[in-house]
Amino acid sequence: MGEGNINLALYPIHKKESAAYAALLTKVQEQLGRDGCAVLKNFLTVDGIRATATEAESVAHKGHRSYNRTNVYFSQDDETLPLDHPVRQFYDRSNAFVPADNFSPDGALRQIHDFEGFDDFVRECLGESEDRFFRYDDPLADVIVNTAKEGNGFPWHFDTNNFTVTLALQNAKGGGAFEYAPMIRNQGQGGENFDEVRRVLDGTSDKIKVLHLEPGDLQLFQGRYSLHRVAPLTGDRARHVAIFSYVSERGMCGSPERTKQLYGRVLPVHYERAGLRADDYLD
Repeated sequence: MGEGNINLALYPIHKKESAAYAALLTKVQEQLGRDGCAVLKNFLTVDGIRATATEAESVAHKGHRSYNRTNVYFSQDDETLPLDHPVRQFYDRSNAFVPADNFSPDGALRQIHDFEGFDDFVRECLGESEDRFFRYDDPLADVIVNTAKEGNGFPWHFDTNNFTVTLALQNAKGGGAFEYAPMIRNQGQGGENFDEVRRVLDGTSDKIKVLHLEPGDLQLFQGRYSLHRVAPLTGDRARHVAIFSYVSERGMCGSPERTKQLYGRVLPVHYERAGLRADDYLD
């Protein structure tokens, strides 16, 4: 099913015992080790790009569109902190996310996500053990599509989930670069590194990298630890990016506040699991 969409000639994720798989794994792990980000160019076939872009376009109107102001942690203001503190820096956000329950099991995106070997490949690339690597158990957020139009973008933020895997499906005519400051949080230690966050926000950081992804590119990104954003878009064509999410705690899903912000609705499971966290970061 998913094999028609994945470029298995370049990325033999279904042949774990092969030398080609081992070489691929080493290459991706080296990229991730440098800065928490790896890009697999042309991960999808031409047919795969067409199928996923068509699926995304067909449900783009179901995306929850929001226009608000947020800080990098998606948290409330804290008036006990200085005015220039990163927690108190708020930016306009305009974006739309198509929730996961709009994608059927036999659709192109879930066929890719459910392809035998896909999860294991991602896990091994990230160097995670089986007991520390799980799909984001969120019925609104395990497989989603971010869709955006001219003028939209996504300001600087950290991800709630530990590992994010994205597929570029369709680019806008201009803009939309992915910018990130690699691993400025201290993974596993709870260090927020507010000084470096402040430098990113005020434009004085020398750590920012820029990526220009093309349709069919797969990106593995540790967005829990790297501050990142999507630059504003230009032109009359929408940008569609599929997002598959993984976490290190079984059963983890989004917080009620952030789920409401991103998807416009909250389910009972979000309240039931609100305290299930693997770390103590602000978001």
